[in-house]
This record gives sequence, structure tokens and C-alpha cells, in this order.
Amino acid sequence: MEVLIKRHERRVYTYILLMVHNSHLADDLMQETFVKAIKSLRGGKYSESNRFQSWLLRIAHNLVIDYFRQKSHYREVSNEEYGVDLLNTPRFSEMNAEQRMVYERVIAEVRMMVDGLPPSQREVVMLRYYADLSFKEIADITNVSINTALGRMRYALINLKKVVKEKNLCLEY
Repeated sequence: MEVLIKRHERRVYTYILLMVHNSHLADDLMQETFVKAIKSLRGGKYSESNRFQSWLLRIAHNLVIDYFRQKSHYREVSNEEYGVDLLNTPRFSEMNAEQRMVYERVIAEVRMMVDGLPPSQREVVMLRYYADLSFKEIADITNVSINTALGRMRYALINLKKVVKEKNLCLEY
């Protein structure tokens, strides 16, 4: 069991953090995800037909939804929670101070634009680009067809392009 947790904890945590934007809550929900998964494994409820990672992320997804249903409000977005992995890249570490400032501004603009998308589109963008999931995995996690996931991504990209054009943004660094 420990091997499974070690293998998947980072991706589960990242996914939950992207959804809730609170590291303490993400820790709690990640722990709850693994508790549920272990109980299901011991109870024989997991079938080998599902890909384990997708199944685990589906449990996490459902727990996030349950959390927001209980809270009965939309989450507040905190940009401080995002930047850790995005800014900790070899390319970023090789930039000079001016390039870093421009890069950070571009990342902040993109975050704000993604946060402004409708929830279903925002979720697909975050799962695809931040969690690096395939459309099949996204469809499994969000309980929609692959075509629906692809359509949501298409509309998200259309909406993001509109915002870039309307605001005359330059997102190059």
C-alpha cells in the first residue's frame, strides 16, 4: 500500500490543490482519498479494468465536489498557491531578473484568464495543462464523454483567445 501512495501522492495532491487552492485542505482531502482507496482495495471494490491513477483521481474529484457541496459556495482563487511548480523549472532558473519578471507577469495573466473561465472549462484546462492528464483520464474523472471533455477544452481555448484579443495582451516571454 505504501508503494501505491508514494507513487501517486504527488499527482493526487497537485490535482486537489489546483481545485481547492488551499494546501491544508488539499492535505486533508488527499489523505481522505487514500483512506477511501485503501478501503475499496481491501473490500475488493476496485476492478483491474480501470486504470488505477484515473480511479484514484476520480475518488479525489468526488471528494472535492463533496467538499464544495458542503460549503455551498464557490471557491476563492488564490494565485499564491499556483506558482510553485510553474516557477521552479530549469528554464526559469536560467532567466535574468527582467526575464523572470516578465515570465511571472505572463503566468499571473494566464492564471487570471483561466480562473475567469466557466467551471467546467476551467476544470478541463487545469486537468490537461496543470495535471498533465489525457482527455480519456479527464473524461473518466469528470464523468463525461471524451467528446464532451474535448468540446469543453475547445470552448475554453476560444474563450481564452477572446480575452487575449479583447485585452490586447502579449503573453510572450
